[in-house]
Amino acid sequence: MNTLKVLRDLFYYNKEFATGLLLVLIVVAVAASSFFSPYPPLDVYVVPPDLPPSWQHPFGTTSRGQDVFWQLTFAIRNTLLFGIVVAVISRVISLCVGLVSGYRGGWVDRVLMSLNDTFVVIPLFPILVLFYFIMRDQMTWGLLALIVALLGWAYDARLIRSIAMSLRTREFTRQAVFSGMGTGRIVWQEHLPFVLPIVFSTTLNNINWSIGIEVTLSVLGFTDINTPTIGGMIYWANQHTALVSGIWWWVAFPIALVVLLFIGLFLLAISMNEYIDPRSRLSRLGGQA
Repeated sequence: MNTLKVLRDLFYYNKEFATGLLLVLIVVAVAASSFFSPYPPLDVYVVPPDLPPSWQHPFGTTSRGQDVFWQLTFAIRNTLLFGIVVAVISRVISLCVGLVSGYRGGWVDRVLMSLNDTFVVIPLFPILVLFYFIMRDQMTWGLLALIVALLGWAYDARLIRSIAMSLRTREFTRQAVFSGMGTGRIVWQEHLPFVLPIVFSTTLNNINWSIGIEVTLSVLGFTDINTPTIGGMIYWANQHTALVSGIWWWVAFPIALVVLLFIGLFLLAISMNEYIDPRSRLSRLGGQA
C-alpha cells in the first residue's frame, strides 16, 4: 500500500494519529526556531535575569540571563535529535540481530539470542552512571547517544526475531532459497518490508525512552551540562533554586514541552500499532481496507 495513502487514512480516520502528529509538529516547529535565535546558546547574561513572562520575553528569562524561549528551542532540538540518533542506531542493530537470528535459526539463533538476553538483563541506569564517572571528561552528547543506543536494542530485536521466524516458513522464502538468493538478500529484500511497520512503531517508543534517559541523566548532572538540552535546563534551574526563588517559568516551560513530545510520540505509536492490527484497522475505517 502506498505510504502517502496510509498516512492519509491514518490522519483522516484515526484521531490519535492526527493529534499526535499535530503535537510533534508543534515541538518540531519550536526546535526549528533555534536556527533563528538572536542569542548564541552558550552565552549567559545576554538579557536581564529573572524576568517573568512578558511580551518581550514570552517565556521569561533565567537567573543566568538567558531568554527561556530561545534557550528552549536549542534544548528541545538537541533532546529530540538525541532520541532520533539513539533510535536509528538501535533500530539498525535490532534489525540485524532479529532478522538474521529468526531466519537462520540453529546455533546462530542461540548465539545471538544469548547475546540479546545479556543486554536485556543489564541494569541500564547504573551502567550509564558508571560510564559517566569513568569517562567524565570525555562524556559528550554524541558519546552518550552511542552508549544508550548500544544498550537499548535488545527488546525490539526479540520482537523482530519472532516475525522473521514466521516468515522463514512462507512459500516466498522457499522460492527465494531455490532461486539461489543468499541469506543477506533474503533478509533485506524479502523479509525487511514485513517488519518495517513494527520498526516504525518501536522507533517512536524508543525515541520516548531515550529522551527520558537523557532528561533523567541531565537533571542529575551525569552528562555534558554545557550542551543545551531539556534536562540541562532543569539542571541549571535546580542549581539556581529556581522554584524556591519563584522563577517557576524556568522549569515549567521545558517540562510542558517535553510532555507534549512524549504524548505526541505515544499517540503516533499506538495509532501505528492499531493500523498494523487488521481487525482494528477495519473497525477504524468502517470496514474498508
